[in-house]
Amino acid sequence: MPDRRVVEVREYETRIVDAVSLSDGDRCIVESPHLDSRLQLRALDRDRLEIRADCHVGVVVLDALEIRVVPKLVGGDLGVLRMVEYVANSTAVRRFDIPRTLDTGGTHLRDLVCLLLARECESLLSAGPRSDYRARHEALPVLRGRLLPDRQLLHRYGRLDQLECRYDERSTDILDNRLCAAALALAARTATAPGIRSRVRRLAADFRTLCDPGRVDHRQAAAELHYGRHNEYYRPAHRWALLLLNSGGIRDLFSSGPADERVFLLDMNVLFEDFVTCLTGKAVAPLGVTVRAQSRHRGILVHEDTATTHSEVCPDLMLTVGHGPTAWRRPLDVKYKLYADRKLSAPDLYQAFLYSHALSADPRPDTTAECLLVYPGPRDTPPRTVAVRTAAGRLTSRITAHALDVPEVLEALMANREARVLRQLADQMLAPSVPMSQSPQALLTRSGAGLSAV
Repeated sequence: MPDRRVVEVREYETRIVDAVSLSDGDRCIVESPHLDSRLQLRALDRDRLEIRADCHVGVVVLDALEIRVVPKLVGGDLGVLRMVEYVANSTAVRRFDIPRTLDTGGTHLRDLVCLLLARECESLLSAGPRSDYRARHEALPVLRGRLLPDRQLLHRYGRLDQLECRYDERSTDILDNRLCAAALALAARTATAPGIRSRVRRLAADFRTLCDPGRVDHRQAAAELHYGRHNEYYRPAHRWALLLLNSGGIRDLFSSGPADERVFLLDMNVLFEDFVTCLTGKAVAPLGVTVRAQSRHRGILVHEDTATTHSEVCPDLMLTVGHGPTAWRRPLDVKYKLYADRKLSAPDLYQAFLYSHALSADPRPDTTAECLLVYPGPRDTPPRTVAVRTAAGRLTSRITAHALDVPEVLEALMANREARVLRQLADQMLAPSVPMSQSPQALLTRSGAGLSAV
């Protein structure tokens, strides 16, 4: 593998690189509309390349150089993997010494995914690869299994030297192994760190003796994979395999996506939203609060002349206590943006105000419609509140923006201090407009019959 010039760009950063001689293959990638939606590359005059990163992190490999988009807000590549782990309820990263691996240098996010895949596949081989019965149809000199009379009549009429048989035979050439083999084959072609590349190549050769990696379509694997007591131990390996094959389908770790060997980019906006959803669900569930992700509401925006819905209103999260007119509801919007050192954008504020005005509900008297906005940022970033007042000065709704210190949260989770993190998060989610020392449970139970369930 030739040595390439490595250029690191942080998310939401724009950089111009000089002395870049693009090949024809590079220009196809630069001009790809699919890549433009995740990382904007623009060839300039005098052999310059403009790189404009968004919320996607990972690596793009060109013939001229290797572009690494490193995460700025979540604690580096290790933080990204730990977020994936937490969302997937896995302990794969926690059992692995990732910091020591990062200190070796030369590794990027895809190399680390290849490394985790190799580790899990080695565990599968140590535990014994799974085999299962597969139906086979074959012409045999003696009867085995069940005779297929229709095939016998069609293909071997009047002959008894060959019998068309159907039988079941145990084989390791099954989807569980084929998925790992396909991912290892891709890792063997794309890993850049020499130690990781040699490791996955050995494993790829081992899995080729078990199955045919070319017989799997990873885009349909989610629908075909089912886990039980026989193959539950394959789940971690499948997670990293599909993540690698899908080149960053994080919304659903088993979603379809491109398998371009030169591109590996993860959507941090989606991953951060899933991470906040998992944290919020665990934080407020003991208080009797229901969390619904991507709840769709029709009838909010309507055409009055035709009484038809203009579009659905879909907040990232909806916190609910109770039912009916006495229910307490609070929408929550998640934004993976650099709001710690800049103002909230007008479109995000307009969206949040719509959520608060249309979906927020509180049975307590003299309350204001609320919507929360969560973004990644340092812990010492103070909450920011933006309110809407009428021309007469009456307060109608309020947006409270909170920064979530992802690296600190991840360290607390790794150190088994999850309860404390979740308690602090519940304070923010349920009582953004009262002192943080006030218990959210006491806050809600004071409101009377409508919230007495908490």
